[in-house]
Amino acid sequence: MATTQSPLTLSSATFAKLSPHPYLLANLQPPDASTPSSRTNGRQPRQARQPNINTSSLSHAHGSAVVRTGDTTVICGVRGETLLTTDIPNYRAPDVVNPTKSDAVAEADELRDYDLLVPNIELATGCAPNFLPGVPPTTLAQTLSTRLYSLLHSSGLVDVEDLRIYHDRPEKQVPRHGDKMEEVDADEEEEDTAEVKAYWVLYIDVLFVSFDGNPFDAAWAAVLAALRDTKLPPAVWDPDHEMVLCSRKAPSSLNIRGMPVACTAAVFTAKEKQQRKGEQGQYWILVDPDRFEESLCDEALTVVVDRTLGETKVLGISKSGGTTVGPQLMWKYVTVAEERWQEFKSAL
Repeated sequence: MATTQSPLTLSSATFAKLSPHPYLLANLQPPDASTPSSRTNGRQPRQARQPNINTSSLSHAHGSAVVRTGDTTVICGVRGETLLTTDIPNYRAPDVVNPTKSDAVAEADELRDYDLLVPNIELATGCAPNFLPGVPPTTLAQTLSTRLYSLLHSSGLVDVEDLRIYHDRPEKQVPRHGDKMEEVDADEEEEDTAEVKAYWVLYIDVLFVSFDGNPFDAAWAAVLAALRDTKLPPAVWDPDHEMVLCSRKAPSSLNIRGMPVACTAAVFTAKEKQQRKGEQGQYWILVDPDRFEESLCDEALTVVVDRTLGETKVLGISKSGGTTVGPQLMWKYVTVAEERWQEFKSAL
């Protein structure tokens, strides 16, 4: 005789909507001690979604990439446009060396002061239920754009030399012996014979096609892959027409320095247990959280690492909300970020 389901029995989807926090807690803290702790999506707390990366997806961009981690899908397109130095307010020639700054700091200032890297985030209509059409950019989109902008400059990913457009100076002549003009010997004067007349400005547009949590890691991976795919045509300054001319010859790739990868985790706390016993409740570090987990976590941690040279280089650690994660736990989380870096390296 077939048994019928009790009308009081709730499905997992219904339980998750009615009591989301107890539902996730029941998965992470099963009643049977022999059952391993797992999340509602079946992953272990330290298990991230495998990234899938495809480059050169957009035919009308200088560089592009599509990154998918689980149900989060991001498209990034990079397009370069020229900017004349005469159109830059308070422009300073790069050959004017500031003795108080190193070359790396001077290059970073050049990229930032002239806005040569312009990221923009767009959360497309339909990528998630809470993103509606016809509304101004959300706070999340503006925050992600600011974080991408900051990491682009702090990581030193792009070499400003790749964005400079030169014009060769004519041979300098100086008066000698009264009104007699003589050419300067090359051995006597070793100055640069090129002058920066324009720059390439890289517009980096990131579009979320599907949004299921952890947007910063996916967006940064898409930016990194798109910049590695970017090829700019040869460009020179034409003094006769006073404009930049681009050649049809083979374009050249950007000199991308390193491969920084971001790894984000959310902190889930057993609030019910904390309220019942009056002590700090148990918590779990959920690596690469999905949208459901992010809605239940008030604390997040992001670590950016680069292992291109073999040793781990920490480029940034940021935390928002909560008091669970301290300095010791942050440095322990670096090992998790190292594993994530290896996954993205294999995907790239």
